[in-house]
Amino acid sequence: MNLQNKYSLSEIIEGCQKTDRRFQELLYKMTASKMLGVCMRYAKDKFEAEDILQSGFIKVFKHIHSYKGEGSFEGWIRRIMVNTSIEFYRKNIRMLSVVDIEETNAELVFTEFELSSLQAKDLMKLIQTLSEIHRMIFNMYAIEGYSHREIADALGITEGASKVQLSRARAVLKEKIKKLERQGHEINVG
Repeated sequence: MNLQNKYSLSEIIEGCQKTDRRFQELLYKMTASKMLGVCMRYAKDKFEAEDILQSGFIKVFKHIHSYKGEGSFEGWIRRIMVNTSIEFYRKNIRMLSVVDIEETNAELVFTEFELSSLQAKDLMKLIQTLSEIHRMIFNMYAIEGYSHREIADALGITEGASKVQLSRARAVLKEKIKKLERQGHEINVG
């Protein structure tokens, strides 16, 4: 019997709030695959993403009492995964070569590139080849919808630095996409 169909989401949440391992396992099985996809966007590889996922689920189960039923439960879990990814990044950061826009007088070039026949999985692989700071800012801004102010606050950088790094990430992705189109979409990731 499929336990997922046996219980409603509210029953599963309630079971998790009572720290019932069966319900925790059920919630994990229901959401882990999708949340791993979220973590993969921030991680350099699948192993790192799995570490982030595990840390994220520990937080989900620890803080599940704080979920008040307002908004999407999946969205609540997703936010925890994104925040866990950001924390992971902060803990593992060595020295960032983030340059503030005011210091460089660099002109921001926000180019839109065509993703005509590029598959989502291919784009994901390309994003994973970005440096940590570029990958983090690109995902937060382009995928999660954070503002530059929110990114700056979360990562401890200036708003200008966030804008510059996003511009650089887009430029790198654009070049990689152009190269792929010339090569016929053969993606090799380190």
